[in-house]
Amino acid sequence: MTLPLLTGRRPAVVTIDLHRGHLDPAVATMPLPADAAARVTKANAEFLHEVRRREVPVVHVVTSYRSVAEIASNPWWAAVADTDASRAGVLRHQLPGSPGLELMPEVYDEDYDLVVTGKKRYDCFAATDLDHVLRSRSLDTLLLTGVNTNSCVLATTVAANTRDYAPVVVEDCVDTMDRQAHEAALTVIRQAFGWVAPAGEVLEAL
Repeated sequence: MTLPLLTGRRPAVVTIDLHRGHLDPAVATMPLPADAAARVTKANAEFLHEVRRREVPVVHVVTSYRSVAEIASNPWWAAVADTDASRAGVLRHQLPGSPGLELMPEVYDEDYDLVVTGKKRYDCFAATDLDHVLRSRSLDTLLLTGVNTNSCVLATTVAANTRDYAPVVVEDCVDTMDRQAHEAALTVIRQAFGWVAPAGEVLEAL
């Protein structure tokens, strides 16, 4: 589906887990491949620079847990921990004191951006105040970027759709640990939940 002009809409960029826990190979507990991490970080930095120039709000959502128990209460995550699954490191992911909790410095402007912390599950709306942040500012269109395409990005797009936001996934600003599932996730989104478009097309639509 062609991306409509966003004139008259009230968009915000919502970034998903652009933190060192995925994107900094030196400390990541669930890392993207190094080339993908560098590519998606650079793409987001460039896109966010342009949307800030257009005075579009930027909201970063960051996963964090108080304890291993908060992670392990998810039965599937507990089952795949320390196996050969891509999420084998899940019980060590985003724990207190971890450098992985920090946003990648290239994507964060502390004087402009908002940060929503405490994300516990794939859906950025679950157990966070993201919905309040958006609705209190009358924002109705979400330009979604981040990690992972086939889990957090997909789940958040579905959740945004069911809450009657207009979700737009910025295609070159998302990526995943599960490379074989990236395009499949984008196909699912296009078919049923929202728009998928490259950063250049999104900027033109603004």
